[in-house]
Amino acid sequence: MEKVMIFGGRGFIAGHLKTIYPDAILPEIDICDAVALTDILEKEKPSVVINAAGKTGKPNVDWCEDHKLETVLSNVQGPLNLLDACTRRSIYWVHIGSGCTYEGDNDGKGYAETDLPNFTGSFYARTKLWIDQILKDFPVLQLRLRMPFDGSLHSRNLITKLRRYEKILDQQNSITYLPDFLVAANILIAKRKTGIYNIVNPGTISPYQIMMRYREIVDSKHLVERLTLDRLCDVVKAGRSNCMLSCEKLLLEGVHMKPVEEAMDEALKALL
Repeated sequence: MEKVMIFGGRGFIAGHLKTIYPDAILPEIDICDAVALTDILEKEKPSVVINAAGKTGKPNVDWCEDHKLETVLSNVQGPLNLLDACTRRSIYWVHIGSGCTYEGDNDGKGYAETDLPNFTGSFYARTKLWIDQILKDFPVLQLRLRMPFDGSLHSRNLITKLRRYEKILDQQNSITYLPDFLVAANILIAKRKTGIYNIVNPGTISPYQIMMRYREIVDSKHLVERLTLDRLCDVVKAGRSNCMLSCEKLLLEGVHMKPVEEAMDEALKALL
């Protein structure tokens, strides 16, 4: 049987991963502490390690602009510690990455895993880009998510976050429905795949469109104002990635995620 260890166990993504690996070990350590990391791996001897730890900022990535050292330690140094510790012990490991390192739709094709990241508009994005490009040269499975969401009231759910804002950006993006992500992750891990995979639902949607669907399905009284890209700098400190990722590589593995509109409606209906 697999012995799975998940780092970042108190986080949004790790909580979902626990549903498919209910017996997983969730160490209460900071992966930036190389000694503590070595000790727990030696003690538990997992066959699979999943890194869902990292700083995304609260309430959003603007936090990272003022907490650069904490962000780089968590998003870069921590995974490098895992790379060293797991490689030395021949442990298969998985890194939860981000697709928020691209800008645009690549002429309508979406950015594939082989395309170099092109967005550096926030410190958070730069840390994710750095570790993404380092790990691609090693036998690590990198699962790139974008703006993860589900049908819960969790504070890290994209829908919950969007509800907090009066002005919402109307730019098309790839996004990740977490129930579908779990299916994809389970399949790829079982196959012991390595390399980068974009784990996004087919199609794109804008945050503003999400809130319009929220008004139609959940709360008709919810007030929201459309925000255009040229006015984004008025309400945020750091830039935001707006991009479309290709899911062709995922499809080649036989993993079919719901179209983005269907996934979003399913999540919104769960909030009723």
